[in-house]
Amino acid sequence: MKKNENAFTGLEAAIVLIAFVVVAAVFSYVMLGAGFFTAQKAQDVVHSGIGQAASSIEVIGDVYGFENTTSGNGLGTVQFTIALTSGMSPMNISAMRVTYADATTRTTPQYLADRAALTGVQWNITEIFDEVTEDTILEPGEKFLLTVKVPDTPPNMRFTISMQPEVGALLTVVRTAPASIYPVNILR
Repeated sequence: MKKNENAFTGLEAAIVLIAFVVVAAVFSYVMLGAGFFTAQKAQDVVHSGIGQAASSIEVIGDVYGFENTTSGNGLGTVQFTIALTSGMSPMNISAMRVTYADATTRTTPQYLADRAALTGVQWNITEIFDEVTEDTILEPGEKFLLTVKVPDTPPNMRFTISMQPEVGALLTVVRTAPASIYPVNILR
C-alpha cells in the first residue's frame, strides 16, 4: 500500500475549524460592539434633537396690552406670564432674544435688568411667582411675568412677539390690538 502524504488529516481539519470559529467570534464581537456604539450615538442625537425642537417655555394665562400713555391712541406695553413646559430644564430668560413685529415695524427690544421701569423699546422680568431662587433662571415651578414695551401699536393691528431661548424652539405670541384701546386690555 502506498502512503499518501497529501491527505488532510482529522487533526488538521479540527485546527482549521477552530481557527475559523475564533476568527468569526472576534469578527462578530467587533461588529456587535460597533452596532451598539452606533445605536447609542443615534439615541443621543434623537434626545438632543428633541431638546432643541421642543418648545421650552409656554405662555400661562392671558396676554395683556396697556394703553400708550404718551400718545393715548395705541398699545404701548404688552405683558404676559411664562413658565417652563413639563419636563424641561431650567433656562436663563435674560439671555433670551425677544423680537416684535407688525405690518409696518420689526424691532428687537433690549433686555433691561433689575425689574427697572421700561423707557424705550425694551423688555424685562417684572415679577417672579413661586420663586425658587433669586435670579433670571426660570426653573420648574416658577413663573415669570414679562413686560415688553412695544412701538405704538394702533387699534386693530396684528402683531407678533417672538421669544428665542438659548436652547429650545421659538415661542411666538400673536395678538391683535383691540378696536377700542382702554388703559388695560386682554389681547386675543
